[in-house]
Amino acid sequence: MRYARDVAIVAFAQSDHLRRSDELSEVEMVMPVLHEVLRQTGLQTSDIGFTCSGSSDYLAGRAFSFTMTLDGVGAWPPISESHVEMDGAWALYEAWVKLLTGEADTALVYSYGKSSPGELRDVLTRQLDPYYLAPLWPDSVALAALQAQALIDAGETDEPALAGIAARSRTSASDNPHAQLKGEVPPGEYVVQPLRTGDCPPVGDGAAAVILAAGDRARELCERPAWIRGIDHRIEAHSVGVRDLTDSPSTRLAAERAGAFERPVDTAELHAPFSSQEVVLRRALNLDDRVRVNPSGGALAANPVMAAGLIRLGEAAARIHRGESDRALAHATSGPCLQQNLVAVLEGEAPDA
Repeated sequence: MRYARDVAIVAFAQSDHLRRSDELSEVEMVMPVLHEVLRQTGLQTSDIGFTCSGSSDYLAGRAFSFTMTLDGVGAWPPISESHVEMDGAWALYEAWVKLLTGEADTALVYSYGKSSPGELRDVLTRQLDPYYLAPLWPDSVALAALQAQALIDAGETDEPALAGIAARSRTSASDNPHAQLKGEVPPGEYVVQPLRTGDCPPVGDGAAAVILAAGDRARELCERPAWIRGIDHRIEAHSVGVRDLTDSPSTRLAAERAGAFERPVDTAELHAPFSSQEVVLRRALNLDDRVRVNPSGGALAANPVMAAGLIRLGEAAARIHRGESDRALAHATSGPCLQQNLVAVLEGEAPDA
């Protein structure tokens, strides 16, 4: 698919992901990340044509909480700004569309989440159908366990295989200075059978930011831009009970529309908070063992809610920036059991391009 303009991720920064950051407000957590991503490009806030953020008021416990972090961006003089009550990957999508229209040449996208102040498993029940499912209070881990058991019953995986996914992810995270969990992490006890503690994401706080730029502006700001060759997002039925939890047709369709199946990718950053969800995503995306999956450690190593999806895009782009990847796939999800899915295909230019 050809777009009106070529748009690339030219910079990526993230915080160290911590179990608790009680001493920091959201603004104090976000500001160093914003300063770092701007430093990488040499841009000032006044050089940014559009700013978009992703976060959740449910985590903060107050309405319009995202307006507080605008203090860290610098919203005076007035800037062109927007916000999505969603993972920052969807904020990136909005900024990408903005640049495609020609209304801006650069965009700053950031997202953050502080899960530590409350009970995350309770908070995430507010995503569920308010009439039939939410009143039962099934939490995010219980629903993921239903999905994992469905995969086991279908013969798609087993508990040792899930433990292997978790071990590989945490081992890969050993090279990630920002990861919350890294190295050998034991499978642990059952949280909700068949998921053990090692199969579940850590609860923690963190933030991330990227800068997008169009055309020649991207080449001026980055030696090897990560060009967004395709990006699409789709959603499953809201009711978990009417879905086949062993498959993710929305991920497959988003990948198809993004052009992921046109040529093989060498890297995939998958937003799979639970080890069982990587099984579903690998099948939906046709990823074989030749593709390096989650070299950053993925969401099993650090899962700041509302930022983990943007981090997948940023990590994939960073590998292209460093010359460690030529064509990468990035995936973000939101909602229970992979309900909403976004897929992007990123490419670097050849050395003689």
